[in-house]
Amino acid sequence: MFSFHRKHEIMVAGAGGFIGGHLVCQLRKSGVSMVRAVDIKPLSGWHQVHSDVENLVLDLREIQACRKAVKGMDVVYNLAADMGGMGYIETHKALCMLSVLINTHLLCASRDAGVQLYFYSSSACVYNADRQKDPNVTALRETDAYPAMPEDGYGWEKLFSERMCRHFTEDFGLETRVARLHNVYGPHGTWTGGREKAPAAICRKVIEAIRSGTHEIEIWGNGNQTRSFMYIEDCLAGLDSIMGNSVAFPINLGSSELVSINQLVDIVEEIAGVRMQRHYNLNAPKGVNGRNSDNSLIQETLDWQPEIPLREGMGKTYEWIREEMEKTCNKASDS
Repeated sequence: MFSFHRKHEIMVAGAGGFIGGHLVCQLRKSGVSMVRAVDIKPLSGWHQVHSDVENLVLDLREIQACRKAVKGMDVVYNLAADMGGMGYIETHKALCMLSVLINTHLLCASRDAGVQLYFYSSSACVYNADRQKDPNVTALRETDAYPAMPEDGYGWEKLFSERMCRHFTEDFGLETRVARLHNVYGPHGTWTGGREKAPAAICRKVIEAIRSGTHEIEIWGNGNQTRSFMYIEDCLAGLDSIMGNSVAFPINLGSSELVSINQLVDIVEEIAGVRMQRHYNLNAPKGVNGRNSDNSLIQETLDWQPEIPLREGMGKTYEWIREEMEKTCNKASDS
C-alpha cells in the first residue's frame, strides 16, 4: 500500500487525528523516505505519535505555518479540520467553517512550494439534505452534491474547499485529489469527550452500562436514522487507490452497507453478549434521516470497493475501546 510514494517526501496535516494517525503509520510501513506529521494539538493529545517521523505542532489556519509545513514536500495530505460527530458539528458551525482557512492556506503554500500532488479530505456532509430525508435512502452519487444544500456549517466548508481544489488545478496546475469520506471508524479514534461518532459512542455507552450494572443506554433520535460506516483499513486502501491514479474529481470513499442506528446497537450488543434497555433522546442532534454511499463511480473508475464487514470492524473497535476504558479506570484507581 502507498508503494508509489516511496521516493516522495510527504506531509500529513491532521496527523494527530484518527485517520491522519493511521495514514502516517501506513506510510511508514510502506517505506516512504520522509514523512512530516503536523497537527494543532500538543503531541500529548495526538491519537498516535511516531518517533521516526518529523512531528510538528502548527496552527495551519495561519499561512506562515502552512509554508513551514509544506516546505520541501512532494505530496500533501490535508486531513486537518475542526470537526467531530453530529453532536459537535451541529453546535459548532462557525468553528467548523473556519477550517476553510486551513485548506485555503495549504493550497496557496503548496502551489508556491511546488508540491506535486495535493489531497483534500472532504465529507459525505456535502450532499444535498433533500436527498437524505428518508431512512430508506437512495445511495448518494457524486452528482447529488448539486444543487447545493449541504450540512449547515461543516458541509458548506467541505463543499467550498472541494471547489478550491478544482480551481487551483485549473488555474495553477496543482494536481489535486478529493475524496468524500463516509463515516470512518476503528481503533485509535475519539471515543469520549463529545467529538466521537456513532460507532465509538455506542461502544462506550454499552461498556459503561455493563460496568455500572444499569444495562441502559441513551440513543440520540429514534434510532431509525440510517448510515453506512467504513472501517479504517478500508479507508486507507481506498485512499491508496485514489492517490495512485488520475482521479480529477471528487469521489465517494465509503461503505454501501446501510444500517440503522438501532441495528448498530444490535451489533454492539451481540459483540458484548448483552441486551440493553434503550432510551431515545428525541431532542439530541441526529443529523439527516438517511445517508449511504453509492460506490458505482469508484468501482467503475478504480475497480475498488471496501472489504471489511461492519460486524468485523465493530468487533475490533469495541475491543480497543474496552481496553482503553480499562486503562483509564486503572489510572484513576492508581491516583
